[in-house]
Amino acid sequence: MRRAGLSGAAIDAAWPTWWQDDLSQSPSARAELRFALARKLGLAPKPLLGERVEFVWKDKAKFKHLGTESDADREVLSSFGMSVGRLLTRAAPPGRGFSGIGADELRASILRSNEYVDLRTLSQSCWALGVPVVHLRVFPLVFKAMHAMVIGDRHVGAIMLGRDASYPALLAFTLAHEIGHLALGHVAPGSALVDIEDPVKAKEADDEEKAADEYALTLLTGSPEPEITTEMAHYNHMMLAAAVVQAAPQHRIEPGTLALCVGHLQHNWPVVISALKRIYGGPVPIWKAINTLAQDEIDWSALMDDDRIFVEALLKLGDV
Repeated sequence: MRRAGLSGAAIDAAWPTWWQDDLSQSPSARAELRFALARKLGLAPKPLLGERVEFVWKDKAKFKHLGTESDADREVLSSFGMSVGRLLTRAAPPGRGFSGIGADELRASILRSNEYVDLRTLSQSCWALGVPVVHLRVFPLVFKAMHAMVIGDRHVGAIMLGRDASYPALLAFTLAHEIGHLALGHVAPGSALVDIEDPVKAKEADDEEKAADEYALTLLTGSPEPEITTEMAHYNHMMLAAAVVQAAPQHRIEPGTLALCVGHLQHNWPVVISALKRIYGGPVPIWKAINTLAQDEIDWSALMDDDRIFVEALLKLGDV
């Protein structure tokens, strides 16, 4: 499986805890091992008999912002993502999903009971609508090669984040962008969409990516093209942090998101990142908050023990 491109970390996470070396002499145990690994990693179990790896979901994903990934890498990402996503949707609470919900409508719904649309409220909205959102800590490839992934399953889907971020606003746009893909019908049931790199940093974007970006900006700020200006041409991070904290309640835009909008318009990223540190009081491991919510929302009784252990390992729930 390593020769096929799967990372050792992914194989270790999928390897059943019940397996012992002396079971290698048992045909039934070996068969059960093959089926367990195949189910979790998106492999066809029969080829494993001959130590050949065949990916079940290899042609089911659309890849955005491709880099140096090979066809084999894409097969690994697609099959792994579909398998994990289907496990998550099986254990998610019932809900209608995001299909057909406009960004303005979703924003208005969130703001009825919250001051801002931010990473916390977006994550809560996902679970409330039956869409699991998690932050993967184990990846199928040796190198990460995935900013985020959305899979379509039944009428809901699942969102798996891969980007590490130290400030909530940085990941809020990514999550809002992936919600946009689901809401706009970019991901059909039984398929996946993989954002290889940060959509914000992409040099070129197709129509789906542009639409998801506009959805995300509308959801977070109320406009697909927020008009944000600064009174002064020159300012430091303390001045920017103070200004966005003061302006945020009036515009119902979370302060960190407001600072990022300034950064995108004026490309003064060192000042913006320093401002984020001041706004949030310092960097924090955002993935822990996302996976703590997932731990509370997942119906663990809907998963077999072996699958439960696999999901716990992928999310590193022992560390949250």
